[in-house]
Amino acid sequence: MRHYLDELAERSPGASVEVRVPPYAAVQAIPGVRHTRGTPPAVVETDALTWIALARGELSWTDAVAGHRIRASGERADLAPYLPLGAGPGAS
Repeated sequence: MRHYLDELAERSPGASVEVRVPPYAAVQAIPGVRHTRGTPPAVVETDALTWIALARGELSWTDAVAGHRIRASGERADLAPYLPLGAGPGAS
């Protein structure tokens, strides 16, 4: 799960969106306005199983939002252009 967050941050470096998968991890990614304290301008939060499904392409961003499996706020909080990330470590 952490692998996919790190992959997002590597592929789309920046600090305009904070992607949170509590209680496991959070990363900042996506180019744009950088925040330095307080709540970031855009936040995406989801559970671990949803994040893994999104990263692998097993669940679309649209379906996850429609199913209320994602909490997203801010103008850059749409991660659809950045997903999926791939099949994961060790995948062929």
